Amino acid sequence: MNFDTLETPRLTLSGISPELMRYIFENLPKDEIKRILGHRSEKDYEKEASKHQNGYSSYNRSFKLFLLTDKASNTIIGRCGIHNWNTEHRRAEIGYVMEDEQYKRKGLMTEAMEAILDYGFRHLNLNRIEALVGAGNVPSLRLMEKFNFTKEGLLRQQAYASDKFEDSVMFSKLYHEHI
Repeated sequence: MNFDTLETPRLTLSGISPELMRYIFENLPKDEIKRILGHRSEKDYEKEASKHQNGYSSYNRSFKLFLLTDKASNTIIGRCGIHNWNTEHRRAEIGYVMEDEQYKRKGLMTEAMEAILDYGFRHLNLNRIEALVGAGNVPSLRLMEKFNFTKEGLLRQQAYASDKFEDSVMFSKLYHEHI
């Protein structure tokens, strides 16, 4: 399998396209899929399988998901990538998650975000990268500040998580603000 690979000082980022994700789910056994995608539980696998079965993208949307591998332990520790990528309008949303508590608060997501933002603007030809952040998600709000994203507004009860609706803060960063 050919992954697009990005490197940071402490991470290897392995990029998965919709086509590669389709190949993985249609040709590999479940245990191999879980290993490749870094799933730590059956629930993680089932969530990903559901996304695959229901279609990751529509006619004008795509994604590029990067698995974050810690170079020291060779362990997949999280994900960071571009989704809701609208090629016609040259915009996408960035999303990220750190799977393991032991890797949080060490600046690793900062490394990954820097690489993904640069990849999005330079290689995917994006003009705008958006982020939707839970209004109470302090670490993510700090990341937006660190990368000089512009706060555009509050989307009331935009996300449903933990059996309740939550507000999201809309942020954006434009090509000329990054390069």
